[in-house]
Amino acid sequence: MSQSPKRLVVAVNPAASFGRNRWVGAAVVERLIAEGYEVSMLREANFELLRREAESAVAQGTDGVVVVGGDGMASLGVNLVAETGIPLGIVAAGTGNDLARGLGLPFDDPAAAIDALVDRLRLPSRRIDAGLIRHGVGSTWFACVVSAGFDAVVNERANRMSRPRGPSRYTLAMLRELATFRPRRYTLTIDGARREQRAMLVSVANNSSLGGGMRIVPHADLADGLLDVFIVHPLSRAQLIAVFPKVFAGTHVDHPAVEFLTGRQVVIEADDAIAYADGERIGKLPIEIEVVPGAVAVFG
Repeated sequence: MSQSPKRLVVAVNPAASFGRNRWVGAAVVERLIAEGYEVSMLREANFELLRREAESAVAQGTDGVVVVGGDGMASLGVNLVAETGIPLGIVAAGTGNDLARGLGLPFDDPAAAIDALVDRLRLPSRRIDAGLIRHGVGSTWFACVVSAGFDAVVNERANRMSRPRGPSRYTLAMLRELATFRPRRYTLTIDGARREQRAMLVSVANNSSLGGGMRIVPHADLADGLLDVFIVHPLSRAQLIAVFPKVFAGTHVDHPAVEFLTGRQVVIEADDAIAYADGERIGKLPIEIEVVPGAVAVFG
């Protein structure tokens, strides 16, 4: 390498993709050391321990953070580096990998993802937006999507299921929830404009996809300084079943029940509803979401 070695913290999810990609973390570290980087590898027994160790390692000083895993690890990385200027690298080795998709990184080939990381480490970092969620007494950063409707309920059920392993678990959870799901009444305040409505689904997107490539907002831009609000108005179960496959392809945008809005600050209120952000549980509504332009530096 022509440049002097950088210090990198590499955080690895040992359960990435349900264990199928356990080899990836060691391969990343081995490659980075061979490329001349100073590497601190973090691999803990559970996610909370990993979060604490990673926070400590970043606080002690590093020139970059690399996360190995799926969107849970990407979420960890975003929350570690937001507003610090420390660049984030992602080696996608999970089931969803939506932030990797949005960044144009390999998302279904870990070996190619390692090569892409090495290539991007040589380039100047760039900035993407992130959203800051204020909930209860805490706050959480996200880079992809906040879900607060049918998709959040599906996520909740999928997280409780042990089988099947892999992306089909989300599909099965969706089919089970369809049997009883009803539209909820929401109050949405977007840049100060308040509206009350019933809806099947309310999402706030910074990235174009969630759930392993469901392109809910195909036109979303990670660096436009805006949040995209995606609303699905009340539908029958049969209509919702018909719309959902179109969401995977991103061809739902002209459906009469679908609405897109943009804003910089969004408040979502509803009774007995929960929110997920980048696949991680946030908790009960209400929540307030604000976009922070350029909050996250990413390699290349």
